[in-house]
Amino acid sequence: MKVLIIEDEIPAARQLIKLLNAARPTWQIADTLDSVQGAIRWLGEAPPPDLIFMDIQLADGVSFDIFKSVEVKSPVIFSTAYDQYAIQAFRVNAMDYLLKPVDPELLDIALEKIEKRQISPASAQMEALMKYLGKSAFKDRFLVKTGQTLTQLSVSDIAFFHSSDGLTQAWVFSGKKYFIEHPLDELEAMLDPNEYFRVSRKLLVRSNAIKKIHLHLNSRLKLELQPEMPEECFVSRERVADFKAWLGG
Repeated sequence: MKVLIIEDEIPAARQLIKLLNAARPTWQIADTLDSVQGAIRWLGEAPPPDLIFMDIQLADGVSFDIFKSVEVKSPVIFSTAYDQYAIQAFRVNAMDYLLKPVDPELLDIALEKIEKRQISPASAQMEALMKYLGKSAFKDRFLVKTGQTLTQLSVSDIAFFHSSDGLTQAWVFSGKKYFIEHPLDELEAMLDPNEYFRVSRKLLVRSNAIKKIHLHLNSRLKLELQPEMPEECFVSRERVADFKAWLGG
């Protein structure tokens, strides 16, 4: 069996290879890729592998974009770190998944399905999967505490997430703020990247919360947000190019 791994986190890829070598020592790793474009090129040129392990969020986009550009003839086992909605979609469409960090026992069960050919080629059901994911692939609300009660907070109402002193606050467009249990690193994986951008280590911003963008010293950008931030907001020089691309510039 030849296995293709599409995973942009090097430690996660290494761990998966280690688990595969232990579980199926005769199987071969055909290649390890870290991007949508790299996977499209590889799948368009090489013979189909017997199995593909595919992370959902890759270095240059989401793995579902691969299926829009090239026919995937191999069975796919998806992996995900946070997205419980995507996991539900895999169940609905009879496609397997692994939640990271990968559990060796669950990996073995998934591999047994492959060996028994109980997983269909991904392309056969990808259209239905993408349609399902289009509705709920990313988190659309949080449960937050207000006084002695819990309230549902819609993601569409959140202008930005700000991290300070180890705590994360969600600021809504009205100016109110709520504490969120997740750090920004986790929130990046939960939220639609078309809507939110990590402008700095402390700030994750929604596109329609940006009022004005000013050129600043050292090739940085200064942002005016609505509601107004309690401190000045800058896009670092290293993130400026990605930020402009995100806004469509």
